[in-house]
Amino acid sequence: QVQLVESGGGLVQPGGSLRLSCAASGIIFSINAMGWYRQAPGKERELVATTGSSGGTDYADSVKGRFTISRDNAKNTVYLQMNSLKPEDTAVYYCNAEARAFGDTYFKRYWGQGTQVTVSS
Repeated sequence: QVQLVESGGGLVQPGGSLRLSCAASGIIFSINAMGWYRQAPGKERELVATTGSSGGTDYADSVKGRFTISRDNAKNTVYLQMNSLKPEDTAVYYCNAEARAFGDTYFKRYWGQGTQVTVSS
């Protein structure tokens, strides 16, 4: 009942920037936490950043000072601004949301399909 669609991935040079967007759609009653995860080939999926319903944030140590997560509750959208990108940031980035569909009595976790970010010279 809730769908997440990511956009903004692509190929950039080291030191470049990208902004990822994730929009939630459907008949949504409420969204709590939203976040971004990433997974590189042969590696486990890892947390990149999360933000609560009131705007509080948490980041992985590897991206602190370079990435910024934000959200627009009116648009049910979460963003990830990525600056000073490094080759090790290369991965598929997935959006995640803890959301309650209007017909449900509880919150569930939803995932987007992912967007590829490649950092290479």
